[in-house]
Amino acid sequence: MRNLLKTTVLVTALAIAGTAAAAGDNTSPVGTWKTIDDASGKPKSLIVITESNGVLQGKIEKLFRTPEEDQNPKCDKCTGANKDQPIVGLTILTGLKKDGKEWSGGEIMDPANGKVYKSKAELTDGGSKLQVRGYVGVPMFGRSQTWVREE
Repeated sequence: MRNLLKTTVLVTALAIAGTAAAAGDNTSPVGTWKTIDDASGKPKSLIVITESNGVLQGKIEKLFRTPEEDQNPKCDKCTGANKDQPIVGLTILTGLKKDGKEWSGGEIMDPANGKVYKSKAELTDGGSKLQVRGYVGVPMFGRSQTWVREE
């Protein structure tokens, strides 16, 4: 009877852990995020954020393009190794580290103009949104975007 109880407790614990893992970790930006165009309000891209040794990076996984737009655009305004590389697959977010309730100390690159900005990010709405800020010098001189977590 005791072994049956232990087995039941173990199976229940594993089921709960599996459910929590399947639901996603809303305390971390790791995952897939939909960016929204500031002007049109329409989805612009999907960014996959990964973490390695406590440092986040984000890569463009997909672009939402109209049929008349180039479906595989290149980063013609980028410099260095990113010059003329396909935008899909481009790493645009690097070096973010956990700092209290936000991630900071990183950089974000805007493929539209090829410029690299300092960056920070903070989860909002229970982890369903990510407030991403790119700036020059100090955060006050920059621009924020809200990314929406993909399920």
